[in-house]
Amino acid sequence: MGQLANKTAIVTGGSSGIGLAVSRRFAVEGAHVFITGRRERDLAAAVETIGSATGIAGDISDFDALDRLYDAVRERDKGLDVGSSRARDT
Repeated sequence: MGQLANKTAIVTGGSSGIGLAVSRRFAVEGAHVFITGRRERDLAAAVETIGSATGIAGDISDFDALDRLYDAVRERDKGLDVGSSRARDT
């Protein structure tokens, strides 16, 4: 295991591009990664690729999507150790 063994990470915009690369690296280092993304197909593919990940669909500028993310992390009951924001406006 790596430097993030048994840690929990969030990567917004984690289903593609730099966000996906960051998510993969966190998982390689041992973290369980919660990733957000607006495109459900990309999000599902990213979760499958990463392995140790949970995908939360939605736009993080929407408070309901943030609530779903918060609830998912809280349900895991291990706290939050790392955050990375890769989301962008398009």
